[in-house]
Amino acid sequence: MECRSDWTREEIRSLHDSPLLDLVYKAASVHRKHHTANQVQICSLISIKTGGCPEDCKYCPQSSLYQTHVEATPLMQNEEILSLAKDAIAQGATRVCLGAAWRKVRDGEQFNQILEVVKKIAEMGAEVCCTLGMLNASQAEKLKSAGLYAYNHNLDTSPEFYSSIITTRSYEDRLNTLDTVEKAGISVCCGGIIGMGERIEDRIDLLHALASRKPHPASVPINLLTPVKGTPLGTKKRLPIWDLVRMVATARMIMPKAIVRLSAGRLERSIEEQALCFLAGANSIHSGEKLLTCPNPHFDQDQNMMQILGLQGLRR
Repeated sequence: MECRSDWTREEIRSLHDSPLLDLVYKAASVHRKHHTANQVQICSLISIKTGGCPEDCKYCPQSSLYQTHVEATPLMQNEEILSLAKDAIAQGATRVCLGAAWRKVRDGEQFNQILEVVKKIAEMGAEVCCTLGMLNASQAEKLKSAGLYAYNHNLDTSPEFYSSIITTRSYEDRLNTLDTVEKAGISVCCGGIIGMGERIEDRIDLLHALASRKPHPASVPINLLTPVKGTPLGTKKRLPIWDLVRMVATARMIMPKAIVRLSAGRLERSIEEQALCFLAGANSIHSGEKLLTCPNPHFDQDQNMMQILGLQGLRR
């Protein structure tokens, strides 16, 4: 499968809807052409500033607009962040992601603190990724200079369905942030969430938006909605695994060089179900007790799974 940015929605839909075993077989073939078979990158996502977010993302328990189990906390101290990062690296993580529940980055003491932490984690030999909300060109350049490897800013869903999920930030805002990150020479991490009540067409439009970027995002996280009590999407039913497999396989085929990451929603999925996703082209997981505020498989659980499946962790 060639690497191209001119995929049509019809082409993507045709791949997505093809017989499942054919789709997985083709995606596995593409995966092995562009990536080392059976190699999976382990990432760790640390919530360094939790809760109290002014955004109204209907899936997120960190929004200040919803009554959830999440309590707002101040920015974590450097020592604690670095300790958690060091532990994650010791457990096999080669990418450490730092998440702050902010609408946008603000210059000042807290941003300077994050720049310092990014520098120190980068010196540990790990890729450092941040997800801090919107940011400007100057802030992106400072993060790059500090050693930031990647910046995560998800599109979440299709342009059409987006306003049903979020009203406090536009789709264009998200695209502009991606452009800012890209211009600073920072690797783009961008994906979405399925299971929020969207149509298949919305999933296709999300994949089309991602695959239309030049270049493609280097990292594409595919998240399953984790329904959280107190959020507007807290009563949504979990999707069948086949929906996730189709998304992973289609993403792999249209963005062959990207790292496709199994992100939120893995805790409730069996090893057998996750194995199908790896076969379909996923080659990264977020491991550790929590994924921001939601429960997530522990490192030892994932090490057991990888041993059973014969997967090897990426080493730097």
